[in-house]
Amino acid sequence: MGELVNLRRARKDRDRRRREDEAAENRAKFGRSKVEKLTTKAQDALEAKRLDGHLLDGSAKPDAPDSST
Repeated sequence: MGELVNLRRARKDRDRRRREDEAAENRAKFGRSKVEKLTTKAQDALEAKRLDGHLLDGSAKPDAPDSST
């Protein structure tokens, strides 16, 4: 005769494994440390500053409306 299986326990174990798998995916997706987030933010700011430094006319901002009107 086969092994007896408590279906309630098997269902709970299956659900627990699914939640653990989903949690692992979320940790990989969203689990960046504060240092990593700050580093990325600083790199983005540096790249924006470099790009703005290459503007031909330093007094005019591309987002600002034309002040000669």
